[in-house]
Amino acid sequence: MEQRAGRINPASYQLLSLAAELAKSTGGQSEACLIGQGVTPLASPLGAHGARKVYAVDDAALAMYRAMPYATAVCAVIDAADPAIVLFPTTAMGRDLASRVGARRRAALAIDCTEVSPQGDDLLITKPMYAGKFSAKFRLSGKRLQIATVRTNAYSAAAPQSGATTDVQPVTVSLSSADQRLSIKEIVSTTSGVKDVTEADVVVSGGRALKSADNFKVLYELAEVLDAAVGASRAACDAGYQPHTRQVGLTGKVVTPKLYVACGIDGAIQHLAGMRGSKVIVAVNTKKDAPIFKVANYGCIADLFTLVPLLTQEFKKLRAH
Repeated sequence: MEQRAGRINPASYQLLSLAAELAKSTGGQSEACLIGQGVTPLASPLGAHGARKVYAVDDAALAMYRAMPYATAVCAVIDAADPAIVLFPTTAMGRDLASRVGARRRAALAIDCTEVSPQGDDLLITKPMYAGKFSAKFRLSGKRLQIATVRTNAYSAAAPQSGATTDVQPVTVSLSSADQRLSIKEIVSTTSGVKDVTEADVVVSGGRALKSADNFKVLYELAEVLDAAVGASRAACDAGYQPHTRQVGLTGKVVTPKLYVACGIDGAIQHLAGMRGSKVIVAVNTKKDAPIFKVANYGCIADLFTLVPLLTQEFKKLRAH
């Protein structure tokens, strides 16, 4: 269960939903692993989302994410729980941890899965390949530990159940000097409280057609009404219109929201690879032959500076009712 500063990443709740599905087929149960400092109180909401047991590694040395100590902690939980399948979210932390734990445990490992299903003792997974040009299926052998990272929004989180309880089992971990040879000196936040594109159900993105950072204001106004995150194409980020932390694409962040609104984005291959998994895609562009229209569910051949403010007004009217 990925957490930072006492806040569980929503993608972790989605993992619990998948874990419950797998448990029904395998005859096991869904369990959770919590790592950090002061994380034990977070076990209660995990129980409400389906975790039958929570293994908590609560240690001051794990207050901030560091790859080596966290990998050691996960391995300690694996020793205590003896699981058949371990799931991580496909985030920067999830990719880092899953790879390290997989190497240490000589596990069958798959990264960035969009579908995970049991087939006998094996695990059948689907993942996009070659910038999303096609999907490939792999079988993870049941003869060894199976580890998969799952793309955000590939599965929906189950609604929390009131009154649900969970068994919390503390796990102690002994960190070696090698685990702690790297230390954190300073953490500088660059988010400024803006919702991250990888966690949002709705993303409104802009491209080079916005022409300046000031012009992104029209997208922020729409995003505020939709409770959305604001993203940007690589061209817009390279031009300095938005920070690279909001870049959507193969060289930025891969997003799979319920709704993706692309404004003034032509649709370079690397950008399409980063957002084509969205449930619904709306494209606004003046170029009728723009590649973005090939993947869009709805295409609007229009000037974004005219259409987006109109959309904002209409959504405000709908929200008012």
